[in-house]
Amino acid sequence: MCGIAGVRRLDGAPVDPAVLVEMARRLHHRGPDDAGTWIEGSTGFAHTRLSIIDLGASVQPMATPDGRKVIAFNGEILNYRQLRDRLDYPFRTSGDTETLLALYDKHGVESVTQLRGQFAYALHDGETGELHLVRDRLGILPLYYYVDNEIFAFASEIKALLPAIGERRVDVASLHDYLAHRSVPAPYTLVEGVRKVPQGHRLTLGRDGQVRLRAYWQIPADAAHRDVSPEEAVRLVADALDASIADALVADVPVGAYLSGGIDSSLISALTAKAKQGEGLHTFSAGFGDPRVDELNWARKVADIVGSEHHEVIVTAEDFKANWHKLSWHRDAPLSEPADVAVFKLAELARQQVKVVLSGEGSDELFGGYPKYRFAQATRWAGLIPAPLRGRILPRLERALPASRSRLGVAVRAMGEGSSAERMRGWFAPFTERERDGLLGGPAVRSAIAPYQRGRGDALSRMLYADSHAWLADNLLERGDRMSMAASLELRPPFLDHRLVELAFSLPSSVKVRNGVTKWVVKEVARAHIPNDVVDRAKSGFKVPLDAWFRDGLRDMANDLLTGPSSFVAQVLDPAAVRKLLAEHHAGTRNEQPRLWTLLSLEVWHREFEKSLRVGA
Repeated sequence: MCGIAGVRRLDGAPVDPAVLVEMARRLHHRGPDDAGTWIEGSTGFAHTRLSIIDLGASVQPMATPDGRKVIAFNGEILNYRQLRDRLDYPFRTSGDTETLLALYDKHGVESVTQLRGQFAYALHDGETGELHLVRDRLGILPLYYYVDNEIFAFASEIKALLPAIGERRVDVASLHDYLAHRSVPAPYTLVEGVRKVPQGHRLTLGRDGQVRLRAYWQIPADAAHRDVSPEEAVRLVADALDASIADALVADVPVGAYLSGGIDSSLISALTAKAKQGEGLHTFSAGFGDPRVDELNWARKVADIVGSEHHEVIVTAEDFKANWHKLSWHRDAPLSEPADVAVFKLAELARQQVKVVLSGEGSDELFGGYPKYRFAQATRWAGLIPAPLRGRILPRLERALPASRSRLGVAVRAMGEGSSAERMRGWFAPFTERERDGLLGGPAVRSAIAPYQRGRGDALSRMLYADSHAWLADNLLERGDRMSMAASLELRPPFLDHRLVELAFSLPSSVKVRNGVTKWVVKEVARAHIPNDVVDRAKSGFKVPLDAWFRDGLRDMANDLLTGPSSFVAQVLDPAAVRKLLAEHHAGTRNEQPRLWTLLSLEVWHREFEKSLRVGA
């Protein structure tokens, strides 16, 4: 994995080399092995490299032999060897970067459709005067840009844009999105004027300075479901996972695997060990020293079965306090969950042994792994209750629930939303639409709900489609990239091979949630590799014992951050509503930890964002 950045001066001015150097410096953690810049008149690229393939060569930015086309590339093209064999090109290296140049030289920017892997790259074409930005199909790797009348700039992370675009403010319109998702769905961000290239899209900046954005691949919104038996579905998923694992092991450095003890990481670890055929596998787990949430015993059990060399780290309250601010800087956004800190500590552990690690990310959103998916149809049927009745009864019911029933409260809040799309979004939303409007003093000025409206088919298919966009791409994958890159570690999620994604959306919902069993087809694949007690145990997730860690200090910290005179949250949100959340949580009448976390994380990020505006931060 690497960091890329660049500038095109739309006013015709030459690129300042010092700006490129500073952009690259802010991406050093993404590529500590090498760094380089390239400038030609009004266009310049910067690159920092984490060497994974063709370690001694493939220096970037890289140009074609005639110097007319230049690329800055982040990621891995996992089928690059097959692609090279079909190209007549004067290769000077043996890596995937030059393969991208050769493909473009022959087929143009549409050659992206031939790629398998995870990638974000910029390509300057001196013949056409165009600059192309391309992001992988699922949005595994990030790519941001900014444009005004004078400058177009891009980078792997927002912080690297700031030396080129100057001081920016918070995009207040995006706060509505944040309070609904704990992240901001593409194409927007929390920083005014900064946009994400959406997953599966490419952007072209023409010679005339015009920006054109188009999709080259999309998750099927209305895929025709295959007429397959449950047994055939299991075989298809098993074969697709084997193929994806084989691709994911393409590297010239050691590859390990995360192993939480849950079904997804256990299956990935087992398949990886099988594919490596006895070469040895390092696996990695994190615990919290709290028996209520730890899964280390399960991870050890699976490690023994697959024969991996297993490593563990215990994450403490001190780790959390020491890293919260730093990791907010790395993420360029509020940490969406306390588990972000644990993911970073896990990446630090893995980086001591390997440069690449596989994860089980994406399985839940493709195959129906969350408990809420059992209630997908009920989420739609709730619309049959008259809106005035639903709007009165459900909020009262939710507020009447004791603090110990906070999970039920999430369901009640979701069912009380006004539209089917808002009800789907409500399952993961910290705040309802009405609460967001109250906190921000009015309704959203734009909608981020499109993924919840575009899906077709049955209720489960629509919910999976939506979650594969706003929740997976803009939250979980963003978290995975930043927390692993903070430790200079490359993360690869085999479930997100686009061939497996297309297969998943072609399978009937009956093999995903079957007789009340979530992720049924994945569990049946796993039974051939791991014991039934691992397969069938209840989904736990990566839970952080915040209640125990901050039992003594949370009240003072939360009050200071959310109500103090320097508080950003106190300035932009309704202070009376925030104080009410704090009071009810501290009194124990309601469990507002998830919503308070959302506000606390926003405050911590904003303080780090202000520091980042200073050159040299």
